Amino acid sequence: MHSRLAKPVLAALLIAPLAASDPGRASPAARATLDNGLARTPPMGWNSWNHFGCNVSEQLIKETADAIVASGMRDAAGALVADSTRFPHGIKTLADYVHAKGLGFGIYTDAGTNTCQRRPGTYGHEDQDARSFAAWGVDYVKEDWCHAEHLDAPTQYAKFRDALAKAGRPIVFSICEWGSNQPWEWAPQIGNLWRTTGDIQDKWSSMLSLLDVSSQHASVAHPGAWNDPDMLEVGNGGMTDDEYRAHFSLWAIMAAPLMAGNDVRAMSTATRDILTNPEVIAVDQDSLGVQGMLVREGPPALQVWAKPLKDGARAVALLNRGDTSATVTARFDRLGIRTDSAAVRDLWTRADRGAFKREYGATVPSHGVVLLRIAPIRTP
Repeated sequence: MHSRLAKPVLAALLIAPLAASDPGRASPAARATLDNGLARTPPMGWNSWNHFGCNVSEQLIKETADAIVASGMRDAAGALVADSTRFPHGIKTLADYVHAKGLGFGIYTDAGTNTCQRRPGTYGHEDQDARSFAAWGVDYVKEDWCHAEHLDAPTQYAKFRDALAKAGRPIVFSICEWGSNQPWEWAPQIGNLWRTTGDIQDKWSSMLSLLDVSSQHASVAHPGAWNDPDMLEVGNGGMTDDEYRAHFSLWAIMAAPLMAGNDVRAMSTATRDILTNPEVIAVDQDSLGVQGMLVREGPPALQVWAKPLKDGARAVALLNRGDTSATVTARFDRLGIRTDSAAVRDLWTRADRGAFKREYGATVPSHGVVLLRIAPIRTP
């Protein structure tokens, strides 16, 4: 029998309240999946793991919440309680502090007996933990898959889905079994988002690997249900600013959750500018809810990625995976634009480039991206 006397770990702070559902606009496919009314656009926020690991505390969460706005153990009955050293005022008080900043509050757990760092998992305590999270004011829970070798993933995650549904508070459910059990086949019926990949590393090669894997499952993403290629590494120091802009752009094109994983309290101006670019965020949060896809690939590693937007425009990433700068060209017909001319705007420079016929090309730096909004021009 596993011990419940281990410390829970906080994981996520959501930047914005989660949009309510619009049942009148739900597609037949969407109606057949989990319908808890949450995560109608990809969740955005901050997650402590990439930068801090298990070294989290009440003070860190408060300082991070402040920075975002400005820029335990189990008891004898088996209920989770906070580590009194790291969270001296308890989890609910901390959640109240975060809510007062206009943010949502998230927490991390595991479907198995213990978390990956041997804190208590939910196994055998699904209803109890869900009630605790609801009582604390949790808005988002991420459930990992360590120490769960004997379990069936769809069955176990469904148990916690049902527990959350009974807990009396809307809570976004993030499934994190690393794509090991083909979650794109069953997770849309169970969670609001699901990891499609292993863990990201703060390296260009790792980011591209996760991009390639997660992009294969675009057809199952829609409002309320999202492929998750893992948290952002922007600002953690392992990539250049060009690479981080590409990272952020491609996650936006894929309608991926935008979970910052850096130290928000001490980020550089360049990092802040990447994570807060409103035009790039708007691509990710577009209410049409379509995951973008690779539409053109050519040597040497030059790619065009496109995402349809609600107003009929396309978000387009010209990606240069190679080691030297190169021109990448997007043909409008391959983007699904049926007009001869289109208006082009560069979302990183925030500059209109003008009207173009049939195609648009730009010089893209090595390991970089040019992110565009291309809107058809309709003539009378």
